[in-house]
Amino acid sequence: MAALLMLSPLALAPTIARADPPPSMRGTLQPGPTAAAASKFQQLVIISFDGAHDNTLWERSLATGRKVGAHFTYFLSCTFLMTKAEGGRSYRASGHKQGASNVGYAQSREEIATRVRHIWQAHQDGHDIGSHGCGHFDGKDWSEKDWSDEFVAFDAALDNGWKAGGIEAEEPDGWRAMIDGIKGFRAPYLSTSTGLVPAERKAGLSYDASLVTKGPAWPTREGGMERFGLPLIPEGPSGRRVIGMDYNLFVRHSMGVENRKDSATFEARALKAYRDAFAAQYDGARIPLQLGFHFVEMNGGAYWRALETFLAETCSKQDVACVSYAQALPLIAARKKADPSAF
Repeated sequence: MAALLMLSPLALAPTIARADPPPSMRGTLQPGPTAAAASKFQQLVIISFDGAHDNTLWERSLATGRKVGAHFTYFLSCTFLMTKAEGGRSYRASGHKQGASNVGYAQSREEIATRVRHIWQAHQDGHDIGSHGCGHFDGKDWSEKDWSDEFVAFDAALDNGWKAGGIEAEEPDGWRAMIDGIKGFRAPYLSTSTGLVPAERKAGLSYDASLVTKGPAWPTREGGMERFGLPLIPEGPSGRRVIGMDYNLFVRHSMGVENRKDSATFEARALKAYRDAFAAQYDGARIPLQLGFHFVEMNGGAYWRALETFLAETCSKQDVACVSYAQALPLIAARKKADPSAF
C-alpha cells in the first residue's frame, strides 16, 4: 500500500493553494484575440499530478492517457522512493529535523520497485516527469540554497530509485538521461520564495508551474524560466472562482473533510467546472487550460472520475491537444511566433 493512502488529504493542506482566490496572484483575465482568429490554433489542455505516489493510481492514469490519447506531467515527491529508514539517514529539508516528511515515505522496497517501473513506463509513453521536491514542505521562507539542496536531494533519490527498490539490476539504460531531462517543478502548496527561480535555473530546469492566475493565462518569462499558473475557474451555482485543482475543490465542497455520501454531487460540480472552463477557451481565445490533481481520491474519487469523463469527451475534439507541460512549451512558442497579438 502506498504511503499516502494512509494519510489524510489534510497533509496536502496548502497555505497558498486554498479553496478561494489568494489575495494576490499573477496576471489579469486575458481576453486574447477574437474567437475567429484563435480558432486557427489548437486548444491545449494540460493535466498534471502532484506527488505521483499511489501505484494503483499510476496504473489508472497511465491507462487513461493511452485510452484518450493524452500526455500528463507527473510532479514526483522523492520521499516515495525511499523508506523511512533510508530517508532518516539521507534526507533533511531546510528548517526540519533529519528524516522529516509531510507526506511520509514508501512502506516497503517492493512498493518502490513498482513505483520506479511506473515512472519509467510513463517516460516511455511520452509523459513528462517533473519535480515536486521531496518532503512536501512549505518553502515560502527558503533561500536559494535551501531550494538547491531540495533539488539535489530529489535528483539523488531518483538516481538511487532502482537500488532502493531492491532491483538495481533492472535499472534501464536511459534512466539517468531521464533524470537529467527533467525540466519542470511545482512547489508544494504552490508556495514559493525569491530564491526559487535562481535555484531552478541552477538545477537546469526550464519551467515552473507554481503560480496561480486569475484565469487561464499564458506562461510568463522570469529569470530565464517559463512560469505557469493554475487558473481560477468558475465553479458551483454562483460561479465563484476556485483554483483549478482537486484539493481546492475538496476544500470548497466539504471543507477538506472526506464526504463519500455526496461524491456523485461533487463529481457533477467538478465536471461542469472543467467543461465550462474548457468551453470558454475553446470557443474563445484558446489559452491553454491547466488543471491539477493529486494521487489521492478525495471525496470518494469524485475529482478523478470527473477528470476521466472530461478527458474522454475532450481530447478527441477537433483542434484539441491534451499535452504535458513539456510538450506545451514548443507549441506555445510556435503560436507566439505565428500570433504575437495573442500574448
